[in-house]
Amino acid sequence: MTPDNYFSANYAEARQKFLEAVESAGVPVWKFPHPLKGPNGEDLATDIAWLGAKNAKRIVVAGSATHGVEGFCGSGCQTGFLTEGWANRLNPDTALVLVHANTPHGFAHERRVNEDNIDLNRNFIDFSDGPPDNPGYAELHPILVPESWDGAPRAEADAALENFKQTKGLREFQQITSRGQYTYPDGLFYGGTGPSWSRRTIEGFAGEHMSGAARIAVVDFHTGLGPRGYGEVIGRGGVGDPQYERTRAWYGDDVKSAALGNSASVRLNGTIDFGYRRACPDAEQTAITLEFGTLPLEEVHEAIRADNWLYAKGGGAASPHFKAIKQQTRAAFYGEESQWKTDIWSRGQEIIEQALTGINND
Repeated sequence: MTPDNYFSANYAEARQKFLEAVESAGVPVWKFPHPLKGPNGEDLATDIAWLGAKNAKRIVVAGSATHGVEGFCGSGCQTGFLTEGWANRLNPDTALVLVHANTPHGFAHERRVNEDNIDLNRNFIDFSDGPPDNPGYAELHPILVPESWDGAPRAEADAALENFKQTKGLREFQQITSRGQYTYPDGLFYGGTGPSWSRRTIEGFAGEHMSGAARIAVVDFHTGLGPRGYGEVIGRGGVGDPQYERTRAWYGDDVKSAALGNSASVRLNGTIDFGYRRACPDAEQTAITLEFGTLPLEEVHEAIRADNWLYAKGGGAASPHFKAIKQQTRAAFYGEESQWKTDIWSRGQEIIEQALTGINND
C-alpha cells in the first residue's frame, strides 16, 4: 500500500480505516462514543488501540485530532502503524498506544475546536486555580470576531488587525491570540470553564490503563505551522530542563521549544500532555508536539478566524460563506496532495521510532 491509502477524505472514512486496521492487526481497542453526531448523522468516538504489552512500563502515546480538523494527518499515520505491523516491532514491556480522534466532533465537522468551541489543547489547565490571564486578547476580540464577514465591519476589523501586526509584530499577535483565553466563549483559542468531554475521556483512560507506567512518551500530531510537509518537533521547557534534554537526546538537535522562542509555535496554556501528567503522576514524561506545515502562518490564522466567525456570528451551515470557509479551513490543515501525505508518513515513522528507542534507553 502507498501512504495515500492510509489517509482519508473525511472523519467517517478515517475512523473506518483505523478500526479495520485495528481488527486486521488483532490488537485491543477501546471505543468511547461521543454524545453528538457528525454532519451526516454518523457516530463519533475517540478510539484507542493498544499495541504491545498490556501492563507495559514504557508507553509511547501517539495522538491525533487534538485539534479536530488536523486529525487527517495523525489518523493516516496511526492507520499506517497498524497496517504495517508495528505491534510486532515493539520491545518487551513496551506499548504503542494510538489515540484516534481526541476531538472527534471537530474532526467530523472539520473544525479545530470541539462542540463547545473549546480548543482542547488549551483545556488541560487546573481550573481550581482559576484561568490564566491573557489581558491582550480583550483588545483584539472585537476585531477578530467582527459582526459581519462583509462590508464595512469586516474592512474596519481587517484594517485594525493589520495595524496591530505592523505596530506590535506578527509574533506578538500570534502569542496573544494563540496562548489561550478563558473569557470569551465565542472567541479564538477558547479554553473553556471546566474539563471537556475529550479531556475527561483521555484522562480517564490514562488513569485506568497507564498509571502503572514508569516512562511515558507523548507524540501529539498537529498541522498548520511551519514549512509545508515538514514535521517540527516541539519540546517542553528549555536548556537544563530534564524533559527538554531528553527530548533533544531522543530526537536530535533540531528540537525546538516555545520556551526558547525558536519554534513555529508560541507558549501555550493547558496542552494535552498535562492531562497525561495528571493521570499518571508517577511516570517520567517526555512530551512533544509534532507539527506539520501546510500554508503560511497568516493564511492559517485567517482560516481559524474565519471558522470561528462562521459559528460565532455567521449562522454556521446556513451562512452563504459556509462552503468557502470550510474549503479555507481544510486547506489550512490538510495537504491533499500525495507528496504531503508521503512526507507526513515518512516523518511520522521516524519520530515514533525515535520515541520507542528513547523510551527503552535507560
